[in-house]
Amino acid sequence: MSRGICFGSARAAALALGLALGLSACQSVQTTSAGAVGVNRQQRMSSLVSEAELRQGAVQAYREEISKERQKGTLNVDPRMTSRVKAVASRLIPVTGAFRPDAPGWAWEVNVIRSDSINAWCMPGGKIAVYTGLVEKLALTDDEIAAVMGHEIAHALREHARERASEQVTAGLLIQGGALVLGAGGGTVDMAKLAYQVTLGLPNSRLHESEADRIGVELAARAGYDPHAAVTLWQKMARAGGGSSPEWLSTHPAADTRIRDLEMYAARVAPLYQQAKSRR
Repeated sequence: MSRGICFGSARAAALALGLALGLSACQSVQTTSAGAVGVNRQQRMSSLVSEAELRQGAVQAYREEISKERQKGTLNVDPRMTSRVKAVASRLIPVTGAFRPDAPGWAWEVNVIRSDSINAWCMPGGKIAVYTGLVEKLALTDDEIAAVMGHEIAHALREHARERASEQVTAGLLIQGGALVLGAGGGTVDMAKLAYQVTLGLPNSRLHESEADRIGVELAARAGYDPHAAVTLWQKMARAGGGSSPEWLSTHPAADTRIRDLEMYAARVAPLYQQAKSRR
């Protein structure tokens, strides 16, 4: 009986310690400037998941993914499409400085993967992949490619992956009763696996998606791409779902709601688009 009480007390103490450590390790940060679209939400980040460590983990995870695709013979196999995608990226990357002064200097990488999937993603630090199925099945224009890539880049600028990783690590602290901090077996955080999980394995929240939509249209506009292409892009996405969302859109806002929001923010950044066009 006494052993059971002691065990229960120790477990409760460990859980309490995990809770205290998890909460104390979180801090409010502002990852980006608000921009013309006004994205200024304060984010809660865990000090146990540093930006530098997660970005380094993303480098490893991206290298592994790209290596697998290269071995399968599915990496950058269409020179024309690869050139199109990289050309769009080359215009988007410099304007990321409007939201983060450090972002244009990131070690950006852009690759195109041969796959029927309607998908694209950007890991922390600017590691981008675009799937051929996205471009081919939706017959995307360059403006629409910019809308997709701007959206995915926005996730990286806002460090949404780190925000989700912070939630995962804090949850791990609570579930394991502080094991991640106390080192009680399996407590080491594998940043490469974590970077992969929060980029490809876990869906973004609707809040994250809305932020990425708004920042994405501004990035496109600043790069000289028509921000209204985001509207036609998501109309195509909705049709591609055939009445149900493709896997990529499973937790995204409803199509009608999203399109109304995009129309409003595309109109807001239209002057930036006109200014960028006049300089080209």
